[in-house]
Amino acid sequence: MNNAKMWLVVKPTVGIPLFLSAVAVGSFAVHVAVLSNTSWVADFLSGKKLGSGMASAGQVLDQDQTENASYVMPSGSQEVLIKMPDGTTARAILQMPQTVASLN
Repeated sequence: MNNAKMWLVVKPTVGIPLFLSAVAVGSFAVHVAVLSNTSWVADFLSGKKLGSGMASAGQVLDQDQTENASYVMPSGSQEVLIKMPDGTTARAILQMPQTVASLN
């Protein structure tokens, strides 16, 4: 045991339950964070179709925000400049999907 001398300072009857309690509290905190920050986990656990619970990704923006979003795609280019409703911009590069020859 690497930390054998630790038990000279902390009694095993105190240290082991304290360690196991810390693991349990940490695990509970992670599970609460996952359940509160995602919408698909609750659907998965209840057996519903994923995305049927809260707003799906396409419904996150309300009508006012989608009207203010815009994009510019110069002709002959694969880049798209996207202007978000809050004024920030993003650049996306469009690529054709690669086809894979089958071995049949």
